[in-house]
Amino acid sequence: MSTVANNLVKKGITLVRQLDPLKPTSGQLQQRCLLGLLRRAGQTDFGRHYDFESAAMAADPIAAFQDRVPMHSYDRMFDQWWNRTLAGEADVSWRGKTPYFALSSGTSGAASKYIPVTADMQRSMRQAAFRMFTCLPKYNLSASFYAKEWLMIGGSASLQDLGHCYAGDLSGINARKPPVWIRRYYRPGTRIARISNWDERTDAIARMAPKWDVGVLTGIPSWVQLTLERVIEYHGLNNIHEIWPNLQVFVSGGVAFEPYRKSFEALLAHPLIYQDSYLASEGFIAFQARPDTSSMRLLLNNGIFYEFVPFNEDNFDEEGQLRPQATALTIDEVEEGVDYALLLSTCAGAWRYLIGDTVRFTDKIRSEIRITGRTKHFLSICGEHLSVDNMNQAIRQTEDILNLRIKEFTVCGVKAGAHFAHRWYLGCEPQMDNSVVAKVLDEQLKVVNDDYGAERGAMLAPPQVKVIEPGLFYEWQRHAGRMNGQSKFPRVMKEQQFTEWENFLKQYTALK
Repeated sequence: MSTVANNLVKKGITLVRQLDPLKPTSGQLQQRCLLGLLRRAGQTDFGRHYDFESAAMAADPIAAFQDRVPMHSYDRMFDQWWNRTLAGEADVSWRGKTPYFALSSGTSGAASKYIPVTADMQRSMRQAAFRMFTCLPKYNLSASFYAKEWLMIGGSASLQDLGHCYAGDLSGINARKPPVWIRRYYRPGTRIARISNWDERTDAIARMAPKWDVGVLTGIPSWVQLTLERVIEYHGLNNIHEIWPNLQVFVSGGVAFEPYRKSFEALLAHPLIYQDSYLASEGFIAFQARPDTSSMRLLLNNGIFYEFVPFNEDNFDEEGQLRPQATALTIDEVEEGVDYALLLSTCAGAWRYLIGDTVRFTDKIRSEIRITGRTKHFLSICGEHLSVDNMNQAIRQTEDILNLRIKEFTVCGVKAGAHFAHRWYLGCEPQMDNSVVAKVLDEQLKVVNDDYGAERGAMLAPPQVKVIEPGLFYEWQRHAGRMNGQSKFPRVMKEQQFTEWENFLKQYTALK
């Protein structure tokens, strides 16, 4: 084991001990964070417009900040401020010029959003990644593990050159210059990471796989799984451990891992340690800090100030849009077991920015959360209030009951005579009769969501389930130009996108 790796392990253990007491309090950490943001952005156009200097000097700076600055959607933030940053202007909503923009369309399929990634935000992300690394000693890994290689699956590191800045996938931006502490162990390396075509990049990884001793995988579950399947196919393996026997950890992010667990573990000789992370284009928000939970600890002192909007009818309309009278809470005011939409103010120049995700606190003392869905990705066509988290739980139970592997799924609300129904497409292995799967899925949805159960006896007809080949989901990604290692398939589709999806399936099946 190298001296560098040995020193990292020792430093990691020390940092873990320092972080565990969680002192000062969460509220104090967040107030300090906000004050730092206000002072550093005070002389920007945004800071002068909303008088950050006075807010920072107020007796209650958080209340002063909330009173001055309105909540921002992406469109509001971009149209009023970030469009100038993208054009190369300095000191707009954060100090200096912005070197990178992360292209993000989430799971909506809409046109790409340009999210600023400043030098300060890159530093924040690197610090967060290192903090997550320092938690690994809690998993009782052997000393030799820390000298193994990390295979990071993400978007291409080949970025668009806009003259004064670069734009591309966040994972590609980060892959251009990995943190110093991991650079020696980083795979597939910048040369392969710069390959823009997904299939070519995956083939290059498969060719190089025997030369690597991979101990850690990172990435969005679906894309990591596709990569492992390609390596296994390329070398004629039974499982991935035949080529990487020391693979022990999967750092997952982007979407919930649970729906993928069964099909993912079919590729392994033995289970892995799973460590969840919450890295968005807007910042590194949280990570799993201990082994006896699947929740993630918020990063409270790393360049992001959080606010929490209760995700209910008082604050959001039926389309998931903020109502004008919406109220945001601080971390001191939240409660466990309640869904909140996240607002972020960051060292990349986002201010009271609605990121679009919903979270739930599972342990307020530890500031631990779970992602429960998206503000615009839920089903409530007749009051059933079905979240993506509910769907994930029901899908996992359906897998176990029927001994299925459901690798992907999507759903949309449709008319069913005088009533309504949910139409599901499930990418299953092995294939099974639609009605059998529908009956079990329906029962599991009733278990995880009382509102769904109540509406199933009223306006909501039984679910319409269509079992299809999992590969069709990836062909749709290819068709939509989103075969890239970072995009996520939408769990809930709106009517127009769902019509496009169903038309694609008809055309693709006809061509086959």
